[in-house]
Amino acid sequence: MANMRTFLRFGPFGTCVLLAIFGTVLAVVVSPLWWILGGPMLALSAVGVWNLLQREHTVLRNYPVIGHARYIAEFIRPEVLQYFVENDTEGVPFDRDTRATVYSRAKGESDKKSFGTERDLYQVGAEFLTHSVTSRIDTLPGLRITVGGPQCDHPYDMSILNVSAMSFGSLSANAILALNGGAKLGGFSHDTGEGGISEYHRRPGGDLVWEVGTGYFGCRTADGNFDPGLFAEKASEPQVKMVSLKLSQGAKPGLGGVMPGAKVTPEIAAIRGLPVGVDCISPPSHSAFSTPIEMMEFLAKFRELAGGKPMGIKLCVGRKVEFLAMIKAMLATGIYPDFVSIDGAEGGTGAAPQEFEDNIGLPLTDGLMFARNALSGAGIRHHIRIGAAGKIATGSDIVKRIIQGADYALSARAMMFAVGCIQATKCHTNHCPTGVTTQDPKRMRALDVVDKTERVYKYHQKTVMSAARIVASLGVDHTDELHPSMLIRRVSPTETSSYAELYPSLESGQLLDDPPPGWRADWNRARAEEF
Repeated sequence: MANMRTFLRFGPFGTCVLLAIFGTVLAVVVSPLWWILGGPMLALSAVGVWNLLQREHTVLRNYPVIGHARYIAEFIRPEVLQYFVENDTEGVPFDRDTRATVYSRAKGESDKKSFGTERDLYQVGAEFLTHSVTSRIDTLPGLRITVGGPQCDHPYDMSILNVSAMSFGSLSANAILALNGGAKLGGFSHDTGEGGISEYHRRPGGDLVWEVGTGYFGCRTADGNFDPGLFAEKASEPQVKMVSLKLSQGAKPGLGGVMPGAKVTPEIAAIRGLPVGVDCISPPSHSAFSTPIEMMEFLAKFRELAGGKPMGIKLCVGRKVEFLAMIKAMLATGIYPDFVSIDGAEGGTGAAPQEFEDNIGLPLTDGLMFARNALSGAGIRHHIRIGAAGKIATGSDIVKRIIQGADYALSARAMMFAVGCIQATKCHTNHCPTGVTTQDPKRMRALDVVDKTERVYKYHQKTVMSAARIVASLGVDHTDELHPSMLIRRVSPTETSSYAELYPSLESGQLLDDPPPGWRADWNRARAEEF
């Protein structure tokens, strides 16, 4: 047995050495054609010698030559799982059925499927929408939402489905062009991400939501602080319809980021306001404010500098007491953001440490229901629109998020599918096989902007139409009439509960008058003067 194990470890290497000697001798003595055998065997023998001498990889020292099979298998494992192992409803983050729906809609093909659902409707966690016998499918609702409270001079009429935050640099120039071109054709908005407004956002002319993060890219001083003059200049551009102040994101809440200086090209440096070749740092928190009241005052300044355009905040909900502190600051100052975008901890296109993606922040459903109840309980929900950014790909996803408290939805990964993403999960490597998340010109040119622009437009159009049909089937005329009782979740093999039961709603102003037990401790701890 010991001899067999030894042979399995060193046999392939020894075989390569013997064949290399054999092929080389025959090539020299008989015919040069034998180099067809001797050449590759010499190369493999050299690899085997290097494996034995190197000290970095233990597997290769113990299994010279053949040990590389382990690394090859590991490298192709995601593709093998996706194409040969997973069924249509198993894949993560998005299963094959969901991706197929996006692809078919983007191509203008039928998204219908026959012979019933493949999903286990009796599995704990399964969800159902409750249709009505008074379905109004013959009068589909127009699904647009006006964003802009009483303190806003220029409200924005936006679609219920929009492109979520993805920066140029994270996405390729061609991907940004296609997304913004689709937004222009379809009349929906495109969030720039915190990387600033690039020419690729501007060129097609689609509506922009300018996201400003902790690095203040595009509106920063030389030392990295907020520059009011630069901000006012760019926020005044007609294409910029709203401004979003990013507090945190679902992929890595509470964590800043660093783009290595090698990636800070002259183009990216000009867009972000950075020196070429210097590390691009996104701090974990803002330098422009340090308390909830200061944050509201900064938001008021934001709105003023932007000429009265809608402004709001984006965050992944973490410590609930901090969100409640922001609400108390709103009440204390009388300053209300026009919108709050809730990001889910499910993550997105942004690369992040595995522990952050898996363990930090509230998932979208919990964060969304909490934010909705908190704003309602404080009596200020009517001032503020809520956006939901997370795993949103289909019309039913949109309707569910609206039922859970959102007014509109923001999608990143589904929009990437529309421009050709195949969920290769190589977004952070610069080796994206479809040219979506890469700065490699050769890979990027494979993404045809004209074709993908049309696909983004078609995907959006068909998905919003699907959402409209679902809303009508629930027996209501507008998304404002949707209610948590219309969404049911299976909580055991024999029991179901509505979201109204799972997440009891707070009455308007209830936190001010008599906070319920589950809210009282956090509400009493929250202070407008500190986070």
